[in-house]
Amino acid sequence: MHVVATAGHVDHGKSALVRALTGMEPDRLQEERSRGLTVDLGFAWTELSGHVLAFVDVPGHERFVSNMLAGTGPVAAALFVVAADEGWQAQSSEHLAALDAFGVRHGLLVVTKADRADPAPVLAEALDRIAPTSLGEVNAVALSARTGEGLDRLRQHLVELADELPEPDRDADVRLWIDRAFTVRGAGTVVTGTLGAGTIGVGEQLRLGTGPRVTVRGLQTLGEPRYEVGAVARVAVNLRGVDRADVRRGDTLLTAGAWEHTREIDVRLRGAKSAEVHRGLVLHVGAAAVPARVRPLGTDTARLALATALPLRAGDTGLLRDPGEHRVPAGVDVLDPDPPPLRRSGAARARAAELDDGDEAVAAAYVRRHGAVPLSRLRALGWRPPDSRVGTFAVDEYLLAELPGRAKQEFAAWRAREPLAAGLPVGSLRQALGVPSEVLTAVLPHTGLELRDGVLRDPGSTGKLPDHIDRAVSEVERALTRDPFQAPEADDLVRLGLGPRELAAAERAGRLVRVARGVVLAPRSLSRARAVLTGLPQPFTVSQARKALGTTRRVAVPLLERLDADGVTRRNGDGTRTLR
Repeated sequence: MHVVATAGHVDHGKSALVRALTGMEPDRLQEERSRGLTVDLGFAWTELSGHVLAFVDVPGHERFVSNMLAGTGPVAAALFVVAADEGWQAQSSEHLAALDAFGVRHGLLVVTKADRADPAPVLAEALDRIAPTSLGEVNAVALSARTGEGLDRLRQHLVELADELPEPDRDADVRLWIDRAFTVRGAGTVVTGTLGAGTIGVGEQLRLGTGPRVTVRGLQTLGEPRYEVGAVARVAVNLRGVDRADVRRGDTLLTAGAWEHTREIDVRLRGAKSAEVHRGLVLHVGAAAVPARVRPLGTDTARLALATALPLRAGDTGLLRDPGEHRVPAGVDVLDPDPPPLRRSGAARARAAELDDGDEAVAAAYVRRHGAVPLSRLRALGWRPPDSRVGTFAVDEYLLAELPGRAKQEFAAWRAREPLAAGLPVGSLRQALGVPSEVLTAVLPHTGLELRDGVLRDPGSTGKLPDHIDRAVSEVERALTRDPFQAPEADDLVRLGLGPRELAAAERAGRLVRVARGVVLAPRSLSRARAVLTGLPQPFTVSQARKALGTTRRVAVPLLERLDADGVTRRNGDGTRTLR
């Protein structure tokens, strides 16, 4: 399917043209049919040479331009209509400016009511006006919807137009701009819009703007129910999980988790310099119309502050309209949907220069500001990831180059603060560096640090203890040399300044062995204990072992448990032990 919007001045025959092409009545409101005036968007469709063409019939009256823009924004092609008996009019100019601002590149010129006046002068003037716009050189047809003259030629041009339209990406993330919402008895809330990319299926969960997840209960296109609808299509979506009162024109149905909403965007203006546009305008994008404050940055770049957050990506197009003056001063191309704050003097000029460097430079600057960015977020913002990436993250190349050195500096500073600790927890280093775990893991092999059991150590460390601890441990070692199984009492350890952290450091240094909380021996005491226990009758009791070792139960019990754990002894069911 291809979707084509009409455009042109009020009462120039747009609805009559759609009616003649499709045999359908595009005016859906009783008011429209009784007055002969299109007030809101109308829809009709036909098939030509294997192409299904759906028409969005837009109002031409100046009071309903916002409705016209809601129908034109999401489409890629237009039928521009001018009446032969009235010629070019005010709304002709505004509608053409809107198509140009939206960047619509495909279209046809149709001069209607050719049975009432000579169409040639109107054709010539309209072609001259259209040529400098985004539509460029277009085919033109003069016809009469009343008599049917020229309709066959228009159908032929429509087939040619359909052949030229770009193929949509049906695998893309869904963003359906809602142009109508209503309730169907027995079915609930139904929304309609032009699906420009992606595919929607029954049962799928989508996000309604920034609101709740909703479930697709049913689908229709061209009046027929479908299980799945792919772009491009006019589609009606029956939703479960939302009331009609909570949906309005300009809302969106989105692939959940794939879009970022923004209230601030940096844009390039088309058709005007930033200093020339008013500061308070309305941004039209898709079917949405949102008040926007304009802050000039460079000659043709500006920052827009939006009254309502919208799901926008770099590369999106829209237009700025001044509703008071009934004119479209500029089209906009979104350059950055998540721009940096501008707090310092000269920041706006620097930002303008950055935006002038091109899309890749803007994306690279975004990654540089944030250091490491999930690839999914870059995609949600409309950018292709740069070459510098680690796993699922895009990483600034300068950050990636300096991270190993920064990691070593952080480790050295931590070691100076914590000389007794076993190692720096890798999570603490990640937090200090401000990078994701995935990035830090990739960087660690280039730091020279050793990662074991979740902590980082310096493999070149000698395990040397600080002087005051070394002296205290030496005193314990001398006492244990005299009496190897007479572990110092807790009070003695406190007097020496050897708490749990100091004893753990001494054990890591190979100076002491902790067999229980507050019970330390010399490392060789374990092998000496085995030698002593070899001389006992097997099996032996704790009391026998205590006497043979010349120690107390405070030491003997945890020492034997340590020997059990090391596989030196085996504890029997009656509490005795046997050397293995």
